Amino acid sequence: MRVVSGSAKGRPLKAVPGTGTRPTTDKVKEALFSMIGPYFEGGTALDLFAGSGGLGIEALSRGMDKAVFVDLESKSIEVIRANLKATKLEDQAAIYRNDASRALKALAKRSTKFDLVFLDPPYRMKNGDELMLTMHELDLLEPEATIVLEYESKYSYPEQFGPFEQTRKALYGETAVSIYYYAPAATTEDGEPSTAEEEAPHE
Repeated sequence: MRVVSGSAKGRPLKAVPGTGTRPTTDKVKEALFSMIGPYFEGGTALDLFAGSGGLGIEALSRGMDKAVFVDLESKSIEVIRANLKATKLEDQAAIYRNDASRALKALAKRSTKFDLVFLDPPYRMKNGDELMLTMHELDLLEPEATIVLEYESKYSYPEQFGPFEQTRKALYGETAVSIYYYAPAATTEDGEPSTAEEEAPHE
C-alpha cells in the first residue's frame, strides 16, 4: 500500500498485521478519490474504522486540513501512528482507540464536525446507514458533507434515507463503494436523538 497522490504521494504505508482488517487497495482508493475529489481545499475528515489509516491519510495528502482516526484494535492504532509519522502528517491528525458508537458520542461532545467521512466497517457489520443517521442526530456533519461507505458487494444499502442521498456507486470485485451526500435541510430527523451516556475517546 502507498499514498496515491498529493503531498505524500508514493510514501509506503504499513498494513495491520493479521487478517482482521481489510485494507482498501490502491486501485480502489484511486478510483474512490477520483469520485469525491480528487483534491480538497481544507476541511476535516473522519476515518471511523480506520485500520491502517490509509483513507484518512490519503485525504490529508490531497488537501484536507485535519483528520480524526478511530479504531478499536490496539495494533491498528500503532500502525496508524507509524503511517502518519512516515507521511509527516501526524500534526494534522487525532487518533482515538474506541468503538465507533462511543467515539461518535464523544466527538459530538467536543462539538466536532466533519466535511468528509470514511465508513469501512467489517463486512459482518451491516450498520453503515445506522451510523450515518447517528452522525446526523449528533450534529457531527457539515451541510453538504460527503460520506464514503465501503461494504460487501453482495449487500445493498438504500439509495436515499433520512438526509442522505447516494450520488455514486461502484463495484470492485467483492467490494462496493457508495458515495452519499448530506443535505440536512431537505428532511426532518430520523428517530430520536441518542440519550446514551457520552464517553470521551481514549488513546
